[in-house]
Amino acid sequence: MSEQTAQQSTPRTALVTGATRGIGRAIAQDLARDHVVLVGGRSAEDVERVRGELAGLGPGTRAFVADVSDDEQVAAAWTPLRDEFHGLNVLVHSAGIAPQSRVADAPREMWEQIFDVNVISVAQLTRLTLPELRAAHGDVVAINSGSGFTSNPSAALYSGTKFALRALTDALREEERENGVRVSSVHPGRVATDMQEQLHEYMGREYRPEEWIRPEQIAAAVRLVVDADRTSEVEVVSVRPSGMH
Repeated sequence: MSEQTAQQSTPRTALVTGATRGIGRAIAQDLARDHVVLVGGRSAEDVERVRGELAGLGPGTRAFVADVSDDEQVAAAWTPLRDEFHGLNVLVHSAGIAPQSRVADAPREMWEQIFDVNVISVAQLTRLTLPELRAAHGDVVAINSGSGFTSNPSAALYSGTKFALRALTDALREEERENGVRVSSVHPGRVATDMQEQLHEYMGREYRPEEWIRPEQIAAAVRLVVDADRTSEVEVVSVRPSGMH
């Protein structure tokens, strides 16, 4: 078998963190059509539930069970997958948390936790998988937010991490060009997920999911990024609610 034929017969792989709910689940479902999806989540039960939902859609799934902020768990989850596939075509960072607090009320622990999950864990997982991403000339896609461009009252914690995530991806993009790894940042506006429902509850507002972006639309943006011809790179995508519900 020629090297080209072997490459064509090897299924593409995609690791999606936060794949058991909301945006991450929609992305996993979309990519599962033509990728082996490594379904990332903290709960083995939730990961297996999603794997069951994706069964039969494409070339298959694998479990990636780990708390992304625990380096030992992440390494333990990644090592057998690395040894099985020897390359990674797509890494989607969708795991994240969004606690709300005014600066005057936010203790150090809140800052440390959200930066650990939303920024440091992204950097560490990317660093861990870069050899395989380079081998496959893969794509790194960070699910950022409209809060990566602006901030509002009670949003300093979340927006702070998303500004930092934008800086991380901008730097990584330039660093990895010579290695053939593309880096993209997807910035959704408000999406109809349980996180959005919790945010509305915090703000004391009525939650109407039909007013917000469907998670499948963010999955479509990720698909645009990873399917782009290798002569191009979709660096930043911003998806906003249209208001035309």
